[in-house]
Amino acid sequence: MTCRLSVAVPLVALLVACKPDNQSCSDLPHMDAAAAVGSYQVIHGWPALPTGMALGQVSVHRPGHPWFGDAITDTIRSPAILRLDARSGAILAALGGDGMFAMPHGLRIDAHDQLWVTDVGTHTVRKLSSDGTVLLEVGTPGEPGADATHFNQPTDVYPLEDGSFYVADGYGNARIVKFSEAGEFLFEWGTRGAAPGQLDTPHSIAGDAHGRIYVADRGNARLQIFDPEGHFLDAWQSNALGRPWAVTVGPDESIYVVDGGDQLSEPPDRAAVIRLDRSGRVLERFASFGNRDGQLYWGHDIAVDKSGDVFVGDVYYGMRVQKFTRQ
Repeated sequence: MTCRLSVAVPLVALLVACKPDNQSCSDLPHMDAAAAVGSYQVIHGWPALPTGMALGQVSVHRPGHPWFGDAITDTIRSPAILRLDARSGAILAALGGDGMFAMPHGLRIDAHDQLWVTDVGTHTVRKLSSDGTVLLEVGTPGEPGADATHFNQPTDVYPLEDGSFYVADGYGNARIVKFSEAGEFLFEWGTRGAAPGQLDTPHSIAGDAHGRIYVADRGNARLQIFDPEGHFLDAWQSNALGRPWAVTVGPDESIYVVDGGDQLSEPPDRAAVIRLDRSGRVLERFASFGNRDGQLYWGHDIAVDKSGDVFVGDVYYGMRVQKFTRQ
């Protein structure tokens, strides 16, 4: 079994990708249901990287790159994606090198073991085979925009079993776009704002077996839920939930959210992984802010495998991926 994660370039590149968010979670309404203390523990020594290898090491030149609103023309020569064994953490494959990406950001694996990657540097979304061959590309490379053929720094992608897919076009724009299996534009929703259904940095997107689409509306510090056509259903916002940076749905139909904190100018901040049921009730919360094993600095992405193990990618000072398993 393999898990999805994007390493090397994304872990450093997102230092400049993560825009400051204005609203403090201390201003949010309190969740009525109490969050249980988490029952997950971190697996020390995971992943098993070669001696001297550090995630993010190949992109130390990027934090000073002025990239917002423009395309990055210098692409990444080293592999930008590692496939890891979920149990041992050993590297199984390294993909996405030779200039394929400029600043890869969102990463998903579909039911056919195909990889879906957003690139905020080139304003594109690509579907890759399991060996890294490009099968589909949407967006116009090097040209930001907000129409049927352009993105502006797309943050995440969520593929469906029928081959169609949703794109969170979230850094330069504030919208969700749906495409057919062939990459044809179908429809979009979302405008920038704080009203129900509006978005401010839709940073992550996922869906469940019931057709509900979950969007981590990071700038508004909430998780919004839509139907498959983009009609607003609900919004979850509370101190217990914090500021959602990433969302995924586990095999138990629980919704897993990373609270990445408020990007304060000075630490300490807030960080956690939250597991919720389909009604939005917090079932448990684990991890905390920091750089020790089991802590997060800017928890940025999350995946859950079939056994229920949780994998969290950490950026900025974190620059790592950690595995959590239930005790």
